[in-house]
Amino acid sequence: MLDSTAELAARAKNNRPQPPLHARVAEAAEPLPDPDDPDFGALIDRYADRRIVMLGEASHGSAEFYRARAAITRRLVEAHGFDIVAVEADWPDAAAVDRRLRRIDPPRPQPAPFQRFPSWIWRNAEFSQFTSWLRSHNDAAATPGQHVGFYGLDIYNMHDSIGAVLDYLDRVDPDAAQLARERYGCLTPWQQNPVLYRRAAARHPSFENCEAEVVAQCRDLLAHRLACAADDDDRFFDAAQNARLVAAAERYYRVMYYGGAQSWNLRDSHMAETLARLLEFKGPGAKAVVWAHNSHIGDARHTDMGAARGEHNLGQLARQRFGEQQVALIGFGTHGGEVAAARDWDGEVEVMPLRPALTDSYERICHDAAVPRFLLDLRAGALDPALRRELLAPRLERYIGVIYRPETERWSHYGTSVLPRQFDGFVWFDETHAVKPMAPRHAEQDGMPDLFPSGV
Repeated sequence: MLDSTAELAARAKNNRPQPPLHARVAEAAEPLPDPDDPDFGALIDRYADRRIVMLGEASHGSAEFYRARAAITRRLVEAHGFDIVAVEADWPDAAAVDRRLRRIDPPRPQPAPFQRFPSWIWRNAEFSQFTSWLRSHNDAAATPGQHVGFYGLDIYNMHDSIGAVLDYLDRVDPDAAQLARERYGCLTPWQQNPVLYRRAAARHPSFENCEAEVVAQCRDLLAHRLACAADDDDRFFDAAQNARLVAAAERYYRVMYYGGAQSWNLRDSHMAETLARLLEFKGPGAKAVVWAHNSHIGDARHTDMGAARGEHNLGQLARQRFGEQQVALIGFGTHGGEVAAARDWDGEVEVMPLRPALTDSYERICHDAAVPRFLLDLRAGALDPALRRELLAPRLERYIGVIYRPETERWSHYGTSVLPRQFDGFVWFDETHAVKPMAPRHAEQDGMPDLFPSGV
């Protein structure tokens, strides 16, 4: 029996050679305008029903990533009621920025935040433009309860966190402040140079007592909440979070000496717990935008971080805690152009050319798609099933932190991932430019780089 015309046509279509992968990506890609265009953030509306939207970056030093995250955040704040901006930055430094954005007087005179290596991550013109907008937004709010808060999730700057705890206790309970000074005494010689603490702790088992002291201080501060005035919740929350940070940092610098996954996991667990506490503190209607490197916000279970090294990260932990329908993970990528980075720890920031993406990488597929800026919605049901299946094949993905070493780029800056499971969406800029540092780098305190050892 002869086949019908329709069957013959279907068979011919199935046997027809598929267009190359990059051509199908180009067809699925949704072009984006320049980040300064008011419509840039509109394509992210599809993720705005989530309680948490995480916005990544493929490097810490690319201007387009900052501008894009600022545009998306503005859209999420103005159109969808997001009221938390949480970033991969130290809690005390971000708290200083938050006070300025909400016009809250600091408890004592304070130096400008983000002074230490690598200062250009936050002390750059692109980020300054965003904070200027956020301050204007807060100024226009009808009540302080409508302000958008700015917070740091990271584990560093133990020195300023200790100072913040003591400042708070000096005001509400001087006796408790004296006890805290005694407990933190074991950290005093090391708080501005924690790398020395990890060496000492590794050599002297007696340093285990220091951990007990700082954990006891955190526990006691939380137990004394009744000593706080009813209208003092913000100051108490800040002091309590600083106490938690000191305890976590003590453990972090202790385990960092031995390397491996433990120090990475402790750091990202702290960031995930901080985010969860922020949402709880702000109430059931709170919604957060998170800015962090792709290596922190892309689900580690679908990268060689998790599969080969036993590492988890912020994006994975948020999905597991809040559910995948409450968290959107948006990665960012680029092919060429330039980046602001250092060649070594404590090195001077340089504007370096980016090497073209490797041929077996997701970045090369996006580059070959020949769409200058686009959003690729990677979710099942949003992307053509056949295309998504092909993109599920593990490929290389580029990661650049504060250090960029192009001469060893394959080994220094690439890992294997499964992009459609790592992220819910991917924002692409084919060419990117370096951020503009606002001032020359200030000397770090006693030689301890902020992002030691991982650089992202």
